[in-house]
Amino acid sequence: MSKPDNHHKIPDKRSEPDCFQLISRADFESLNINRTQLTYLKDENIFKQGAFAPHVLFIQAGLVKVYLQTGGRKKLNLWIARSGDFLAFSTIFEENIYAYSAVALKDSEILMIEKESLKKLLATNHEFSLRITSKNYGTEQHLLEIVSNLFYKQMRGKLASTILYLSSEVFLRERIFSFLARQDIADFASISVESVIKFLKEFEKEGILKLSGKDISVVDQHKLSEISKTG
Repeated sequence: MSKPDNHHKIPDKRSEPDCFQLISRADFESLNINRTQLTYLKDENIFKQGAFAPHVLFIQAGLVKVYLQTGGRKKLNLWIARSGDFLAFSTIFEENIYAYSAVALKDSEILMIEKESLKKLLATNHEFSLRITSKNYGTEQHLLEIVSNLFYKQMRGKLASTILYLSSEVFLRERIFSFLARQDIADFASISVESVIKFLKEFEKEGILKLSGKDISVVDQHKLSEISKTG
């Protein structure tokens, strides 16, 4: 179960993530008053698509899976957010509900920030705004890749793109596959779990991947990239 922490226990902004070190002491203290820190345990839902969105969320520490509920029990995993990332950022701009769902992949510390205070800070601190815009640009590029996978790639290409994303440099220290079931990978690739298992074995036989339990290691990134592009 999520549990609140005292948001005054981090009084020195030098201990905050990089983006918060760009703001003045006065702005930091104002923002600190309008936030709450919560701890979410592994597999705990952080928020659900379609629910009322009173806050913007910032990942102080942890890993969070972001996904769309696409009908019935079907899911499309969108991305994995990590320490230093915002969630539900679009709710600052007159969005009153969450556009997607989020669940903790491991125990995570989340800051719940009051939307108006963050919006005011974005309007007055251009360097802070630029840093946040840069982060959101990276997410946008990834979402465009997802659209390309859905409409233009066959199943092997979809899975190859997913493995490339999950094994990218930003996740190297996380041992990301240890937190993901094969169903999670299927929901990233938008293919069946049976197809994931089949193609992973094929990739291993072709010397592209190495499988060890849940872990997946890329042996030949060039071949995997080619499958992603042409598959």
